This record gives sequence, structure tokens and C-alpha cells, in this order.
Amino acid sequence: MSERTYLEEITIRNLGIIDQSTLELGSGLNVLTGETGAGKTMILTALALVLGGKSDSSLVRTGAERLVASAQFNLPAINADLREIVESSGSDISEGSLILTRTVNSDGKSKAVAGGTTVPAATLASFADQLVEIHGQAANHQIVKSARQRELLDRYAGSKFSVALVDYQTAFATYNDLKARIKAALDSASKKDREIVELEDFLKAWQKLKAVRGEYAETTNQIARLSSVEDLRAASAGATEALSDEASGALTVLGAARRSLDIAKGKDAKLDEIAGSIAEGFYLIDDAARELTSYLSALEADPGKLDVLQSRKSEINTFLKKYGSAVAADEDLVLLAARAKGAKEAIADLNGGEDRIKELQSEIAGLKKELLKYAKNLTDIRTASALSLSKAVTSEISALAMPHTVFSIALTSADYNGSLKESDFTNLGCDEIAMQIQGHAGAPLIALGKGASGGEMSRIMLALEVVLAQTHPVGTYIFDEVDAGVGGKAAIEVGRRLAALAKHTQVIVVTHLPQVAAWADTHFVVKKSSDGSVSQSDVTKLEDKARVEEIARMLAGLEGSASAQEHAAELLAMRESISR
Repeated sequence: MSERTYLEEITIRNLGIIDQSTLELGSGLNVLTGETGAGKTMILTALALVLGGKSDSSLVRTGAERLVASAQFNLPAINADLREIVESSGSDISEGSLILTRTVNSDGKSKAVAGGTTVPAATLASFADQLVEIHGQAANHQIVKSARQRELLDRYAGSKFSVALVDYQTAFATYNDLKARIKAALDSASKKDREIVELEDFLKAWQKLKAVRGEYAETTNQIARLSSVEDLRAASAGATEALSDEASGALTVLGAARRSLDIAKGKDAKLDEIAGSIAEGFYLIDDAARELTSYLSALEADPGKLDVLQSRKSEINTFLKKYGSAVAADEDLVLLAARAKGAKEAIADLNGGEDRIKELQSEIAGLKKELLKYAKNLTDIRTASALSLSKAVTSEISALAMPHTVFSIALTSADYNGSLKESDFTNLGCDEIAMQIQGHAGAPLIALGKGASGGEMSRIMLALEVVLAQTHPVGTYIFDEVDAGVGGKAAIEVGRRLAALAKHTQVIVVTHLPQVAAWADTHFVVKKSSDGSVSQSDVTKLEDKARVEEIARMLAGLEGSASAQEHAAELLAMRESISR
């Protein structure tokens, strides 16, 4: 747990019914409870915004100009993917902490900040992928999709699979590139002579041009400057005179003002402040006057250089008119540089004719064998991982009051011993993944999305996360409505497994179930004020007696029920005895 990231604090202002609130979270199991409509889910909405979710002006509290949500993460260790995001975004990690902030204005405009740097919302989403896993009803809908099921299996397969996937994808990309070259060579066979001449002419012209990146814009700027020397001289001379004239220049006037105020220096703090501003203005304008003088002395007409630049611009324009497209000149030159880079290889392919095509076809045949080997390796790793994950999740499901349910992952792979089609190969291999469940012994296996109720899906998702958390580095798991359709003994087991998950990682749960709340390491209750809002005083971290009272309220729906409080104390005692 010490090496995992975790969410330390959430701060919210003007979001929905929440006026302002700050939650200082623990590193284990954090539970949020409260009556319906008290704003528990709004706290998760704030976190979703901070993690790059879609902004919506309707979330801004009525009468407020903007909402602000921020989250502070503790980062005891940074993996390579997270480090890359931090460095590429320019974010600052101060003393092992990263602060992500999102503001949304009442007019719908939003701003994202990561570690003190303004970033696109998509960057926050990139951080989210490394820091947080959020589960609600939407996650249950996502897991029925084959792509998501494959993603979870591949995550469980770990680093061995990641290395194998890189090998496969490298071979797959090379194979596709070579396949495209063969197609281009075949398509060009009938018109190769004309294409060879065109490519050679282009390459010769490009080599003669010797263009450099950004040259066109720089040349245009220098031409504009050299073409306007007299205007620039007149402008800078006029400005210099206005600043430095001995009788009426700005420096003279400001100097007189300074001297006048110096007489009263130290007699009135307000006047001293004004004097300071005038002095600062004097120095700024003095610096500007010096820079103008230097600029004016260096400003010289250079007809010879102007002619050279105009000639160079004309040369580039002529080249672009013949070979370029309708984009900006410097952007066009970058595209043409890429074309020139591959021109020699394209000419060689065209000149080689049928012999060259046969050579490429022989090369791709060998590459296909290598690709097939890598694809088989992916399938072998997935097959072994699917068996292991199925057993582990089935065991977890059994502990969640589904003792007769079997979880199974089926792989449908390409026929490696038969005739493989091009369509069998994808960027992720040649396997289709299907997660299934069997309700009881002898029952048929049914696709996960069709054979599980809402409550069962919630428990299956929880079981998956308990297993995956032991191998996956995400530091914070958030569950909203994980207790949907669950009650009684099953609810106790959900709480138990959430507590087990929290031994490896931070867990945040919004729940209505006292059996789940009893397992919390840190318990918050959210209440509404009399005016319907939630402020800092309405979000309370519960301890001892207050916690018994809240769980009693959840059990009986009544505050102060003696029997409910006895039951609540029993639940908490059960949790303590099992934890020991």
C-alpha cells in the first residue's frame, strides 16, 4: 500500500447543492453515507470533473459564477507512464503531491489545471487512467462489451503480456507497411515510367531548394522589416523624442513629479506608495527609451539583403506552386520534406519492377510467419491468464453470497493451423474475449450482460477489482451504487470484500447499506442544511458514538432508535473481530 498513489483531499465549491466542502480521505476504505439527496454523489461528480469528465454549466450552484473542484493526490512512487504525463504536461509535483483542479463557469466555459499548469481536460483524463478507477452503473454497462473484457484480461496478464503485445504490434505495423508498399508497387506498375520521372524531378528540385524548417515565415518577416526601414525609423525616433525631450519628454515630466514627491517622503504612507509607483514608471520608461535608442542606431537599410530575401521567397513560392498543396507555406514544406525522405525508396520500388515486387512478397511471407508466432504467444498468455482469472473471480463471487455461480472467460482465436485471413489479425492480436457466468452446476454458460442481474453485476465487478488490484498499480478505486440490488448477508460480504480490496489500495464508496458502512476505516456523513445546501459543517468525519448513530439511522430510518443502535454496535463489533 505504501507505494500506491492515493487521494488525500477533495475540495468543492458551488457544485449543485454543495456550497463548499473539503474531505480529507484516508488511505484505506472510505465510506460516504447520508440521506438521499444530501449530496453524496455530487462529491463523486466533482471528482469526475477533476479527472477530465465532461463539464456542464447546469452543475454550477444557482446564483454562483463558477464551480471549483480540486483533488490532491499523494504520489509516493511514480511509474513510467505517469512520469511521462507529468513531464509532457509541464505539471509540478511538490513534495510528492499532485493537485488537479477544474473550474466550470456559469456560461459553460471550463478550465483545467494540473500541478499549477493549465492543461487540456484530456490531460486530466490521462492522469485519471493512472490514478483512479471509477465504478458505477456505467462501468457495469461497459464490462459487457468485448473490448472492455479483453482490456481487463490483458491487464491481469501483467508485464509478460505487455512485452509480448509490443513484439506483436511492432511486427504487425511492419507487416502492414510492407503490404502497403507491395500494393503501391502493383498499382504503379503500369504507370511507373511517368511516376519515376515525376519523383526524380521533385527530388532534384527539393535538393536544390535546400529549405529549412520555419524558413518561409522568417524570410517574410525580414522582408517586411527591411521594406519598412524608414517607417520604423520615423516611429522609433518620434517615440524617443516623446520620451527623452529635455523640455517636455515623459522622462522629464516624471522626473519632476518624483522630485516634488521626494519633498514629502516619509510623511504619509499613501503618498509614499504613489511616489513608488511613479518611480517604478520612471525606470520602466527610462529602460524603454534606452532600448529605442539602441534599436534606432541598429536600424539600417540593406537593399542588397532585401533583394536576396525577396529572391529566396520567390524561389520557395515557385517550388510550392509546382509541388505543394493549399496549406500554409512552412507546413507545406514539412510535408514535402517527408515526401522527399521516401522518394528514393519509392523510385527503387518502381525501378525494380516485377523483380522488386517478388522480393517484397518473399519478405512479407517471412514476416507473416514471425507475426503468426507473436500472435500465438499472445493467445497462449491470454489462455493461461483467462483460466487463472476465472478461478480467482469465481472464488471471490462465492464469498459475495453467490456460492453456486461460476465465472468463466472464453477465448475464440484464429485457426493458426488452417488458412488465416487478413481480417484475423488486429492491432491487439487474433483473439476474441467473452466473459460468461454459470448460475449453478449443470446450467449453460451465459454472456455476462445477459445472465446477471444488476446486483449480481455489481458483485462481479467488485470481485474482478479485488483480484485485479493485487496486480494493477491504480491507487484509488471509487464505487458508486456498488450495493445496488444487494441486501442481507450479501451486503455484509460486499463490505468485507471492499475492506479486503482496501488492504491493497485506497477505496472510496458511496453507500446506503449499513452492512457496507460498518467496514469503513474512514466514515463521512453528508447532510443538508435547513436551506437545502451542503457546507463544510455538513460533511462530518464520524468517530465512535457518532458512527454508531449514523449506522443506526441507516438501519432503522430513525435517529435515536435504541434497538437500531444495538444492531449498529453489533455490526461494528463484527467488523472489528474479523479484522483482528
